[in-house]
Amino acid sequence: MPSNFFGGFKVSFKQIFEPRVTTSYPNQKRPKAPRLHGRHVLNRYEDGMEKCIGCELCAGVCPADCIYVRGLDNPPDHPVSPGERYGYIYEINYLRCIHCDMCVEACPTEAITESKLFEFSFTSRADAIYTKEELVVDDEGRPKHQPWEDWREGEDLHTSGWMRATAPGGASEYEGVISWSGELGYGKRAPEAGQSDNRDDEATGNFLLKDISADHIPVEFGGSVR
Repeated sequence: MPSNFFGGFKVSFKQIFEPRVTTSYPNQKRPKAPRLHGRHVLNRYEDGMEKCIGCELCAGVCPADCIYVRGLDNPPDHPVSPGERYGYIYEINYLRCIHCDMCVEACPTEAITESKLFEFSFTSRADAIYTKEELVVDDEGRPKHQPWEDWREGEDLHTSGWMRATAPGGASEYEGVISWSGELGYGKRAPEAGQSDNRDDEATGNFLLKDISADHIPVEFGGSVR
């Protein structure tokens, strides 16, 4: 019994001299994964036209039934999107959303994508239901900052579609060859890490796990723990 009692103190004192892994949140944030699933944005083309064509595929595939979309025929004189229809009503209920990213995968025009922002709180149900006005990017292509969101520098980057900078059909020789049009404001994405060496980790925000968690990974896997 005494050995077990003092053994617990031994573990506690040992941890005092170990490097700290906690951060002073919210004053300091840890790096976020490039593909973190945060709150959504509705993208636009370089000419300002909306990418959403009101097809409602995102609403149909959503397992939480949190997306409500209604399409409308484009006005002949002032079209909103390049297609025949556009998203007249677009709402996402974040009291239901589980950030599974299935809506992003289902979208045929890469209109809806997810940002790195996941820190937001609501004081009313109305604030939790994002409307099209709040989801569509502004004239510079940036997500619109809502009063209840904790935006930090860099968290509004890399919100456009991923498919434009990856290999069409999975062919590695085409990785990084841009074949889609740029988006409003941010333009084209840099190639991500993948099958070939055509990558730019600094531009895309990729980082190696061993570089940020070396103190917790065994040496044989590239870390420093023995």
